[in-house]
Amino acid sequence: MPRHIRATDVDAVLAYNGYEPSEFDPSTQTWEPGYRVAQDGRRQVNVFHDGPGEVDGLDRYRLELQAAGFHVVPDQQPGGGRRRLHVTKP
Repeated sequence: MPRHIRATDVDAVLAYNGYEPSEFDPSTQTWEPGYRVAQDGRRQVNVFHDGPGEVDGLDRYRLELQAAGFHVVPDQQPGGGRRRLHVTKP
């Protein structure tokens, strides 16, 4: 059974490895490129990449998170939506 995980822990791994979080620019109503983490219950965190290079960005994040000991599963939101990573603790 997976253990509890916090979005801040996943964010810390990505930030420590030099990745920049995405930021919403209210003047243009768009997201600046980078990663974004979102808590999805107590046992899962979702990681998104905003901006160009979504597939490559998610692949780099997956490798970093797996090296840090997380269990990572690539996924796509239903109906052909955004790609994301499901991150849990083994």
